[in-house]
Amino acid sequence: MWTSEETALSEFQMDELWHFIGKRPHTETRENMYIKTMTSEDPRQIVGFAASFTKTAEEMQGIVDGAPSAERYLTDGNTTYCDVIFPGRHMRNVHDKTDTHDVESINADLRTYVAGLARRSRCFFRSLETLNAVLAVFVDAYNKFGDYKRRHRVPVVHKSPLPNPHLHKFRDPPVGISYFVGPFIAC
Repeated sequence: MWTSEETALSEFQMDELWHFIGKRPHTETRENMYIKTMTSEDPRQIVGFAASFTKTAEEMQGIVDGAPSAERYLTDGNTTYCDVIFPGRHMRNVHDKTDTHDVESINADLRTYVAGLARRSRCFFRSLETLNAVLAVFVDAYNKFGDYKRRHRVPVVHKSPLPNPHLHKFRDPPVGISYFVGPFIAC
């Protein structure tokens, strides 16, 4: 998996999203597999991921061990993270998603750009191996796209002299992620 040499190692965020492989099970939430992701904030990249039928501490530990070490690790209220040994400080937020909004956004990108992960789709993965292969291609392209956006961003000069925290500081380059992914993420 490709990551930028300029990835900030100050904090990483971890989260998981659920989906199904093959036929939807008849459980209440209808999931039978999980995709666990660890992301960096600057540049916005996926530094570790795993897809499996369970979400155990050993699988989460494999993601943490396979990624570069960060100063802080931010997670949500999932109790599985309590059994993971982080090389930096672990901050678990059980109240809301304020600490993990970046990884939640990247998980939404996964559901948006990978057709087989769309929630209401007739297109789905029939095997875990296929899902892992598609995720590997997507993560590689997504990380290159995040690095490209960081290197080619254009500063924006606003007309108002008053600082406003909601105004963007940079304009994105005119290239979308499909430029990096191409036709590889079809069902």
